[in-house]
Amino acid sequence: MKKLISTKWFAMALVAGAVFVTAERRGFAQAAQHPYHGALAATALPQMPRFRFENFTTANGLPNDHVFAVLVDGDRIWAGTDNGLALYENGKWKTYTTADGLAHRAVLSLALDKRTGDVWAGTMGGLSRISGGRIDSFTQLSSGLSNNVVYGISIEGENVWIATAAGACRLNLRTNQWSLYNERNTPMAEIWSYAVSATPTKVYYGIWGSGVLEYDQKTEVWDKYDDPDGENEMVLFRDQGLIHEIVTSVSYMEKDNVLWAATYFGDSHYDGRYWHNFLTKDSGLPSNFTNQVKGVDGKRAWFCTDKGLAYYDGENWAVYTRSLTSQKPMMTVRDAKGNITEIPVTSGPAHNYILGIDFQGDDIWVATAKGLSHGIRQR
Repeated sequence: MKKLISTKWFAMALVAGAVFVTAERRGFAQAAQHPYHGALAATALPQMPRFRFENFTTANGLPNDHVFAVLVDGDRIWAGTDNGLALYENGKWKTYTTADGLAHRAVLSLALDKRTGDVWAGTMGGLSRISGGRIDSFTQLSSGLSNNVVYGISIEGENVWIATAAGACRLNLRTNQWSLYNERNTPMAEIWSYAVSATPTKVYYGIWGSGVLEYDQKTEVWDKYDDPDGENEMVLFRDQGLIHEIVTSVSYMEKDNVLWAATYFGDSHYDGRYWHNFLTKDSGLPSNFTNQVKGVDGKRAWFCTDKGLAYYDGENWAVYTRSLTSQKPMMTVRDAKGNITEIPVTSGPAHNYILGIDFQGDDIWVATAKGLSHGIRQR
């Protein structure tokens, strides 16, 4: 089994914020090399989404400023923080803690069951279901959960697909049966599962050190996409395959048969036949270090990086960030030819370290390392 770095250390670093601190220091050290420092481009400006951001922190009612995940539930907004699950409803915040039955105070992932309205929360200590004001929790000792550290959840019909620190699993809500997936019955070499995206036809897992796993719902067969040369490094040739094996997020657009995959060393787009990879040197990404990618469709996607939020419309890029020196909010647009234009803005995300995003109509909600941001689309 290939070991890139200690998985135990990595998990501790992720939750404790060591990754965030390292990224911040690296960002300041490389400020002069930031891809968006430079002259404005004198060219026709692509029409990219613009937002007025309002930011929420502990001063506004959040239980903690470190927000791991955000979930839009109609008019309600759920935020998974380092100190509880927060619900924003009718202009007020309510917090659920372990005293209410939450499996653990640190909430890493969220998913909505649109059939029932139940909210599922993945925590550092198990899986919790919030249903009608009641919280039921599942752990290794009380259920078939693979591991208590739950990094990702995806609801598909009657199935809850779960990504944990010790493999993947599935809970069938009709039969209450658990299925476990690990190195014994799938192609994963590492069992550190970061993310999952499930649909009625395909299920995709992002695995730390093992690339992307694909499960065909019809044939019940697993397939694997990883570094083509098998060296656990970036691909040698442009668009050769999955850009890196440390996959942090997957987003499958079933209608378009397109997979978006995020890694700590760039991002990938796969249409079932061809790969297209994105790096800061040849795209509008503000950083190659991506925590989450969330597709809009087969052409458009949002990228949550350690140096800001990026949007790609299939040709052009927009980045929403803050100056590393002055903290002034910034928006930049990079067109298909590589021309970069800075757009005057008066607000931006709460912080550059972006961990998650969800959509509320034309608005966006953004989880950051120092607060939750609501991007109100400007017409």
